[in-house]
Amino acid sequence: MAPSPYLLLIPILPIFFLLVLALIVRPRPSKIPIKGRHVFITGGSSGIGLAIARLSAAEGARVSILARNHSRLDLARDAIRLATGVDVAVYSVDVRDSEAVARAIEDSGPIDVLICNQGVFLPQELEKQELDEIKFMVDVNLMGTFHLIKAALPGMKLRTREIGLPSSIAIMSSQGGQVGVYGYTAYSASKFALRGLAEALQHEVIADKIYVSLIFPSDTETPGLVEEIRRRPEITKIIAGSSGGITADDVAKKSLDGIKAGRFFIPCNFEGLMLAVATAGLSPQSSFAAAFLEISTASIMRFAALCFQWSWYSAIENWHAKNPSKRN
Repeated sequence: MAPSPYLLLIPILPIFFLLVLALIVRPRPSKIPIKGRHVFITGGSSGIGLAIARLSAAEGARVSILARNHSRLDLARDAIRLATGVDVAVYSVDVRDSEAVARAIEDSGPIDVLICNQGVFLPQELEKQELDEIKFMVDVNLMGTFHLIKAALPGMKLRTREIGLPSSIAIMSSQGGQVGVYGYTAYSASKFALRGLAEALQHEVIADKIYVSLIFPSDTETPGLVEEIRRRPEITKIIAGSSGGITADDVAKKSLDGIKAGRFFIPCNFEGLMLAVATAGLSPQSSFAAAFLEISTASIMRFAALCFQWSWYSAIENWHAKNPSKRN
């Protein structure tokens, strides 16, 4: 008996679906060159920022780094020069000071790739956390990013028109900006807000060939991680203890690769990729292959997310059952 003609459609349908996705994903795919271009990195004196600066310099970029501590900036400049033979510009500025940020960006010259990497993390339950600490995190993580983008954007738009090459604004979020976790209330609020900023900003700047990226590292081996872990509530340590760590160099490599590919979401490990798929929603997507992955695994990822939530809530319930005196 001859096979049904409908069976012939089985291998054709996925190909047709991929072609449709290739037509509808937005923004359009683009490559963003780094060599010979100005990369401006905040939080560049240590950790992820320093690793991105060193890698950018090694790839032939003109690099500027900004951070608060001048002595650490000098040490970072010396380390980059020793590793790459390239000298970088340094700016000692607090990102909460919008006028100082604007002066530094003007002094640095037109920017091709802006990487808003600054960030502070002070984990604690909301009820116990002082409002000054909450405001500090929001001011650095969120408002500092607004200050940087507002100051850099006019020059970046002019730059893309002059040279015709696409540019990038990359924002360092966190896996705490993809999912809320016990003890991260204020921190996650500051990082979740960056997604709304990034999604709306991408609409506003795509006509100027500027691509926005959100980077989602997990716990990263940086100078601040030890203090962060020390401060975590006991329940947070139980929940977050199952997550794997990553080195600053690994985050830098994945970040720069994602920026050069013009990706909106840049996860830094498999768990981050799962979260990116599970939380894709209405986010921009320039890769039809990634769009296909999001669509084809959405229900599986939702089930996995429910399993994670079950595990976390169980851990919280068990901890309170064993420690009734610590509930207040």
